Amino acid sequence: SNLIAMSQSVKVWVVRGAIVLLAVLVGLVGVPWVYINVIKEDAPDALSLEPTDTSLITSTSVAGSENDLSGEWLLATDSIVGYRVKEILFGQSTEGVGRTSDVKGSLTVEGDSVVSAQFEVAMASLVSDSDRRDRQVKGRILDTATFPTAKFTLTSPIVLTPEAIAGSEFSVAATGELTLRGVTKSVNVELLARLIDGIIEVNGQIEIVFADWQIPDPSVSGITVESAGLLEFLLRFSR
Repeated sequence: SNLIAMSQSVKVWVVRGAIVLLAVLVGLVGVPWVYINVIKEDAPDALSLEPTDTSLITSTSVAGSENDLSGEWLLATDSIVGYRVKEILFGQSTEGVGRTSDVKGSLTVEGDSVVSAQFEVAMASLVSDSDRRDRQVKGRILDTATFPTAKFTLTSPIVLTPEAIAGSEFSVAATGELTLRGVTKSVNVELLARLIDGIIEVNGQIEIVFADWQIPDPSVSGITVESAGLLEFLLRFSR
């Protein structure tokens, strides 16, 4: 009878142990799933130019300019720069996105060419949907106390087509230098730009392989981050 009682007791503990283990597993998978799919807001879409009917844009769109874009154009306050990274949170796929409008810059046009352009970002102003992520980004990952700004500078002129000067969307491959976390490298970036209502809009993204910029692995306990992310920007210049 003692053996039977011991056997039953062992079975009870085995069942209890299995239930506890199952509960832990459900918690590890279920809680992140609920957070990502129910509580957490979806990551914002990639920055892009707003749809518009460019067929209505003519040479008179820029009043008094007669399509002469020459001169310096300054960055407007509604410009946006940010990052996008893919994350695995306890086995669930999600994205981390941080953005800021604390950006300054300018571009200069001479005739039909953009001869210079640059923008600078206050990196400590980047904000995402997670305070924990923001602390990691500003501290260990980007060390914004030591490297407070990131900067892009155009290094080769961009020749504008007559259609672009008249207001049509203009796609071009540009070359520049990007300084990020104290590292400066030459980068190529596909730009989509247009002139509308007296504003030059420029949209693009640059892939950032973290190791190339001496950025530590952003992964932390329970969260795995891919080895590269995107620097996204939507810039608006006026004069």
